[in-house]
Amino acid sequence: MMAATSDERSVMEPGKTNSGQSQPIDRLKLLYPMVDEEKTPLPRSWSTKDKYSYIGLSQNNLRVHYKGYGKTHKDAASVRTTYPIPAACGLYYFEVKIVSKGRDGYMGIGLSASGVNVNRLPGWDKHSYGYHGDDGHSFCSSGTGQPYGPTFTTGDVIGCGVNLVDNTAFYTKNGHHLGIAFTDLPPNLFPTVGLQTPGEVVDANFGQLPFVFDIGDMINELRVRTRLQIINYPMPDHGQGQWQTTLHRMVCTYLVHHGYLDSAEAFASSTGQVFEEDYTSIKNRQRVIKLIQSGRIGEAIDVTNRLYPGLLDRDPNLLFALKCRQFVEMVNGNDSDVCQNGNPNQTSVIQSTKAYVKSANPTGTVEEMNINNTINGTSPQFVNGQIEDDVDMEESSVTGVNGIKNSNGYQNGNLDSNGYKCQNGEDVDMEIDNSANQSQQQSSNIADTVTCSKSNKKQLCGGNKQAIEKMLEFGKQLYTQSVNLRQQFGKNESNKKMLQDAFSLLAYSNPWNSPVGWQLNPQERETVCARLNSAILESINLSRHPPLEVAASHARELVRVMSMNGLGACGFAFVDNIIQY
Repeated sequence: MMAATSDERSVMEPGKTNSGQSQPIDRLKLLYPMVDEEKTPLPRSWSTKDKYSYIGLSQNNLRVHYKGYGKTHKDAASVRTTYPIPAACGLYYFEVKIVSKGRDGYMGIGLSASGVNVNRLPGWDKHSYGYHGDDGHSFCSSGTGQPYGPTFTTGDVIGCGVNLVDNTAFYTKNGHHLGIAFTDLPPNLFPTVGLQTPGEVVDANFGQLPFVFDIGDMINELRVRTRLQIINYPMPDHGQGQWQTTLHRMVCTYLVHHGYLDSAEAFASSTGQVFEEDYTSIKNRQRVIKLIQSGRIGEAIDVTNRLYPGLLDRDPNLLFALKCRQFVEMVNGNDSDVCQNGNPNQTSVIQSTKAYVKSANPTGTVEEMNINNTINGTSPQFVNGQIEDDVDMEESSVTGVNGIKNSNGYQNGNLDSNGYKCQNGEDVDMEIDNSANQSQQQSSNIADTVTCSKSNKKQLCGGNKQAIEKMLEFGKQLYTQSVNLRQQFGKNESNKKMLQDAFSLLAYSNPWNSPVGWQLNPQERETVCARLNSAILESINLSRHPPLEVAASHARELVRVMSMNGLGACGFAFVDNIIQY
């Protein structure tokens, strides 16, 4: 038997929560990870519409009670869930607790297709299946039941499971498996419960709470079985070792693609391949990749521009993504500009970024006043916490180096007009208080920020005042670049969100422990690293994606097609886990 991976064990033990999360984990997403609820929602409650009038619902539509006359079988009433069971569940399970058996305990628990008469107990009609409490019989699309299990009454918990790989159904009672009840089930069945006499009340658990029955072993058994079928699937080999040779080549190109030169050479040698790759090209990409993975994004852009001239100019969205990542690394204190404390010899990604020198002028320099404006919240670039889409960029704005407009608010150093606009579009003249007290208050803001951050283990921009000034100036010019991109190429929601997320880090005194702090995780560098690596490869007429990754993507798409066609085995075809095994 194959052991389950840590990811798979988390599915089998959905009661566990991530220690770093304050929000409770959605247990249903852990139980059924292959289900895309945007396309095939999971059953989470009883339907308020798909039920008979004698059925009453309460407690978030999870409790069912009977409110009919209960004189004959014509008074039976059923209710279905809001959605059918998705095939991608692989193994679906729900439980019903008998709160009260009522007068006679004529209760049925099971499954039914859409359109089946709800004025009947489950199992009595075609495409309807039920296990009844009064006699313990199973009913399979027929009014005549077959002996199946024990009766059930008040206090019992009855579970119903659907094996979507084998198209079978089973029941449990108080945590004990009762065996297979139905076979050859049709697709798209709804969990269903039926009641018939006064006083009958049941509660449903669709996975929001821990089950009485432990389904972990059954899930693991189906997962291992599916994995073995994939691994042991016979592959015709029309030439000696053809498949093996192809796979070896795919692995080698994967290693080359990601810059693992030594590993690629060793693998090629051990598998008898001729290694004909361009060493210089691989080492150049290695250099860029290492810079990004270490958080030195500014250096990575400079090196890319030197080694591959024009590459980033041809892909402005990629350049923008790199700069957004550099802003994040500045906040984190990792980017080269921050690490070297603003060494003027270090080239910045945005060339107009300068090292700041404190002026003797009590009013401060133009740059310092802009920084203070940003810290004090007077920047017009945010409206209600969002980046404003329709900020008017005046043609008279200062144009920076490389044609990038400077939106710092001071036109040609004129302190009398800041060029800001209110939300209604009217110009506003910002008065400048030249008093020494005002200047002292403004110039102390940055120092206060750094001082406050020193109480934390991690400090904004490494706790360096000059680095904070450079980061804020970088951010303003980054915003200007986003406006220019929108004007040239239209709105780009991905770029907009990227910038919003990055700027949102400044809204928290401790960005590492904030809702947007995930950006500061070094693993987040991988996305932009992969984009740049692919762009470099494409620029030298190589594939953007290695064949091994393409094959894995095809496999994931096949799993999705399996789900659309109701093949339950897709629920256990974890492509990534199978590759890693």
